[in-house]
Amino acid sequence: MMAHPIHRSILSQSRSGGWPAACVAAAICLAVASTALAADDAPKPSSGKLYELRTYTTLPGRLPALHARFKNHTLKLFEKHGIVNVMYWTPTDPKLKENTLIYVVAHDNAEAAKRSWQAFGADPDWKKVRDESEQDGKIVERVESVYMTETEFSPRGK
Repeated sequence: MMAHPIHRSILSQSRSGGWPAACVAAAICLAVASTALAADDAPKPSSGKLYELRTYTTLPGRLPALHARFKNHTLKLFEKHGIVNVMYWTPTDPKLKENTLIYVVAHDNAEAAKRSWQAFGADPDWKKVRDESEQDGKIVERVESVYMTETEFSPRGK
């Protein structure tokens, strides 16, 4: 396959040490490629969902207990109350990896989020799970929450 002249220019500039020119050529190449996208590759409108990024900081040594509680109980309880589980992570940063759980859940809208969290907090099953999991001591030190909406250029489903 024959290389496009711009690709050859990028390669030539990068080989000769002309990085600024190579970067400009790469930017032009990206601009040309982006204008050639098919209509069905165009950004999709927002899903309308309200996403919530939650960060839990545990007390020292309590992250395994939090993981067990989420794995064995909390995800199912979230679903019971209309909270959609999207993804869960633990950081790799040395300062955070021993005491932090980060996750994203989704709601239909702000009012649905409010109703779901109220119902979850009042659920006797949740209270029982929380109390049983904290027999060895409190688990969570701090919870941070940020609500988000998807941008029109978000690459959903890719």
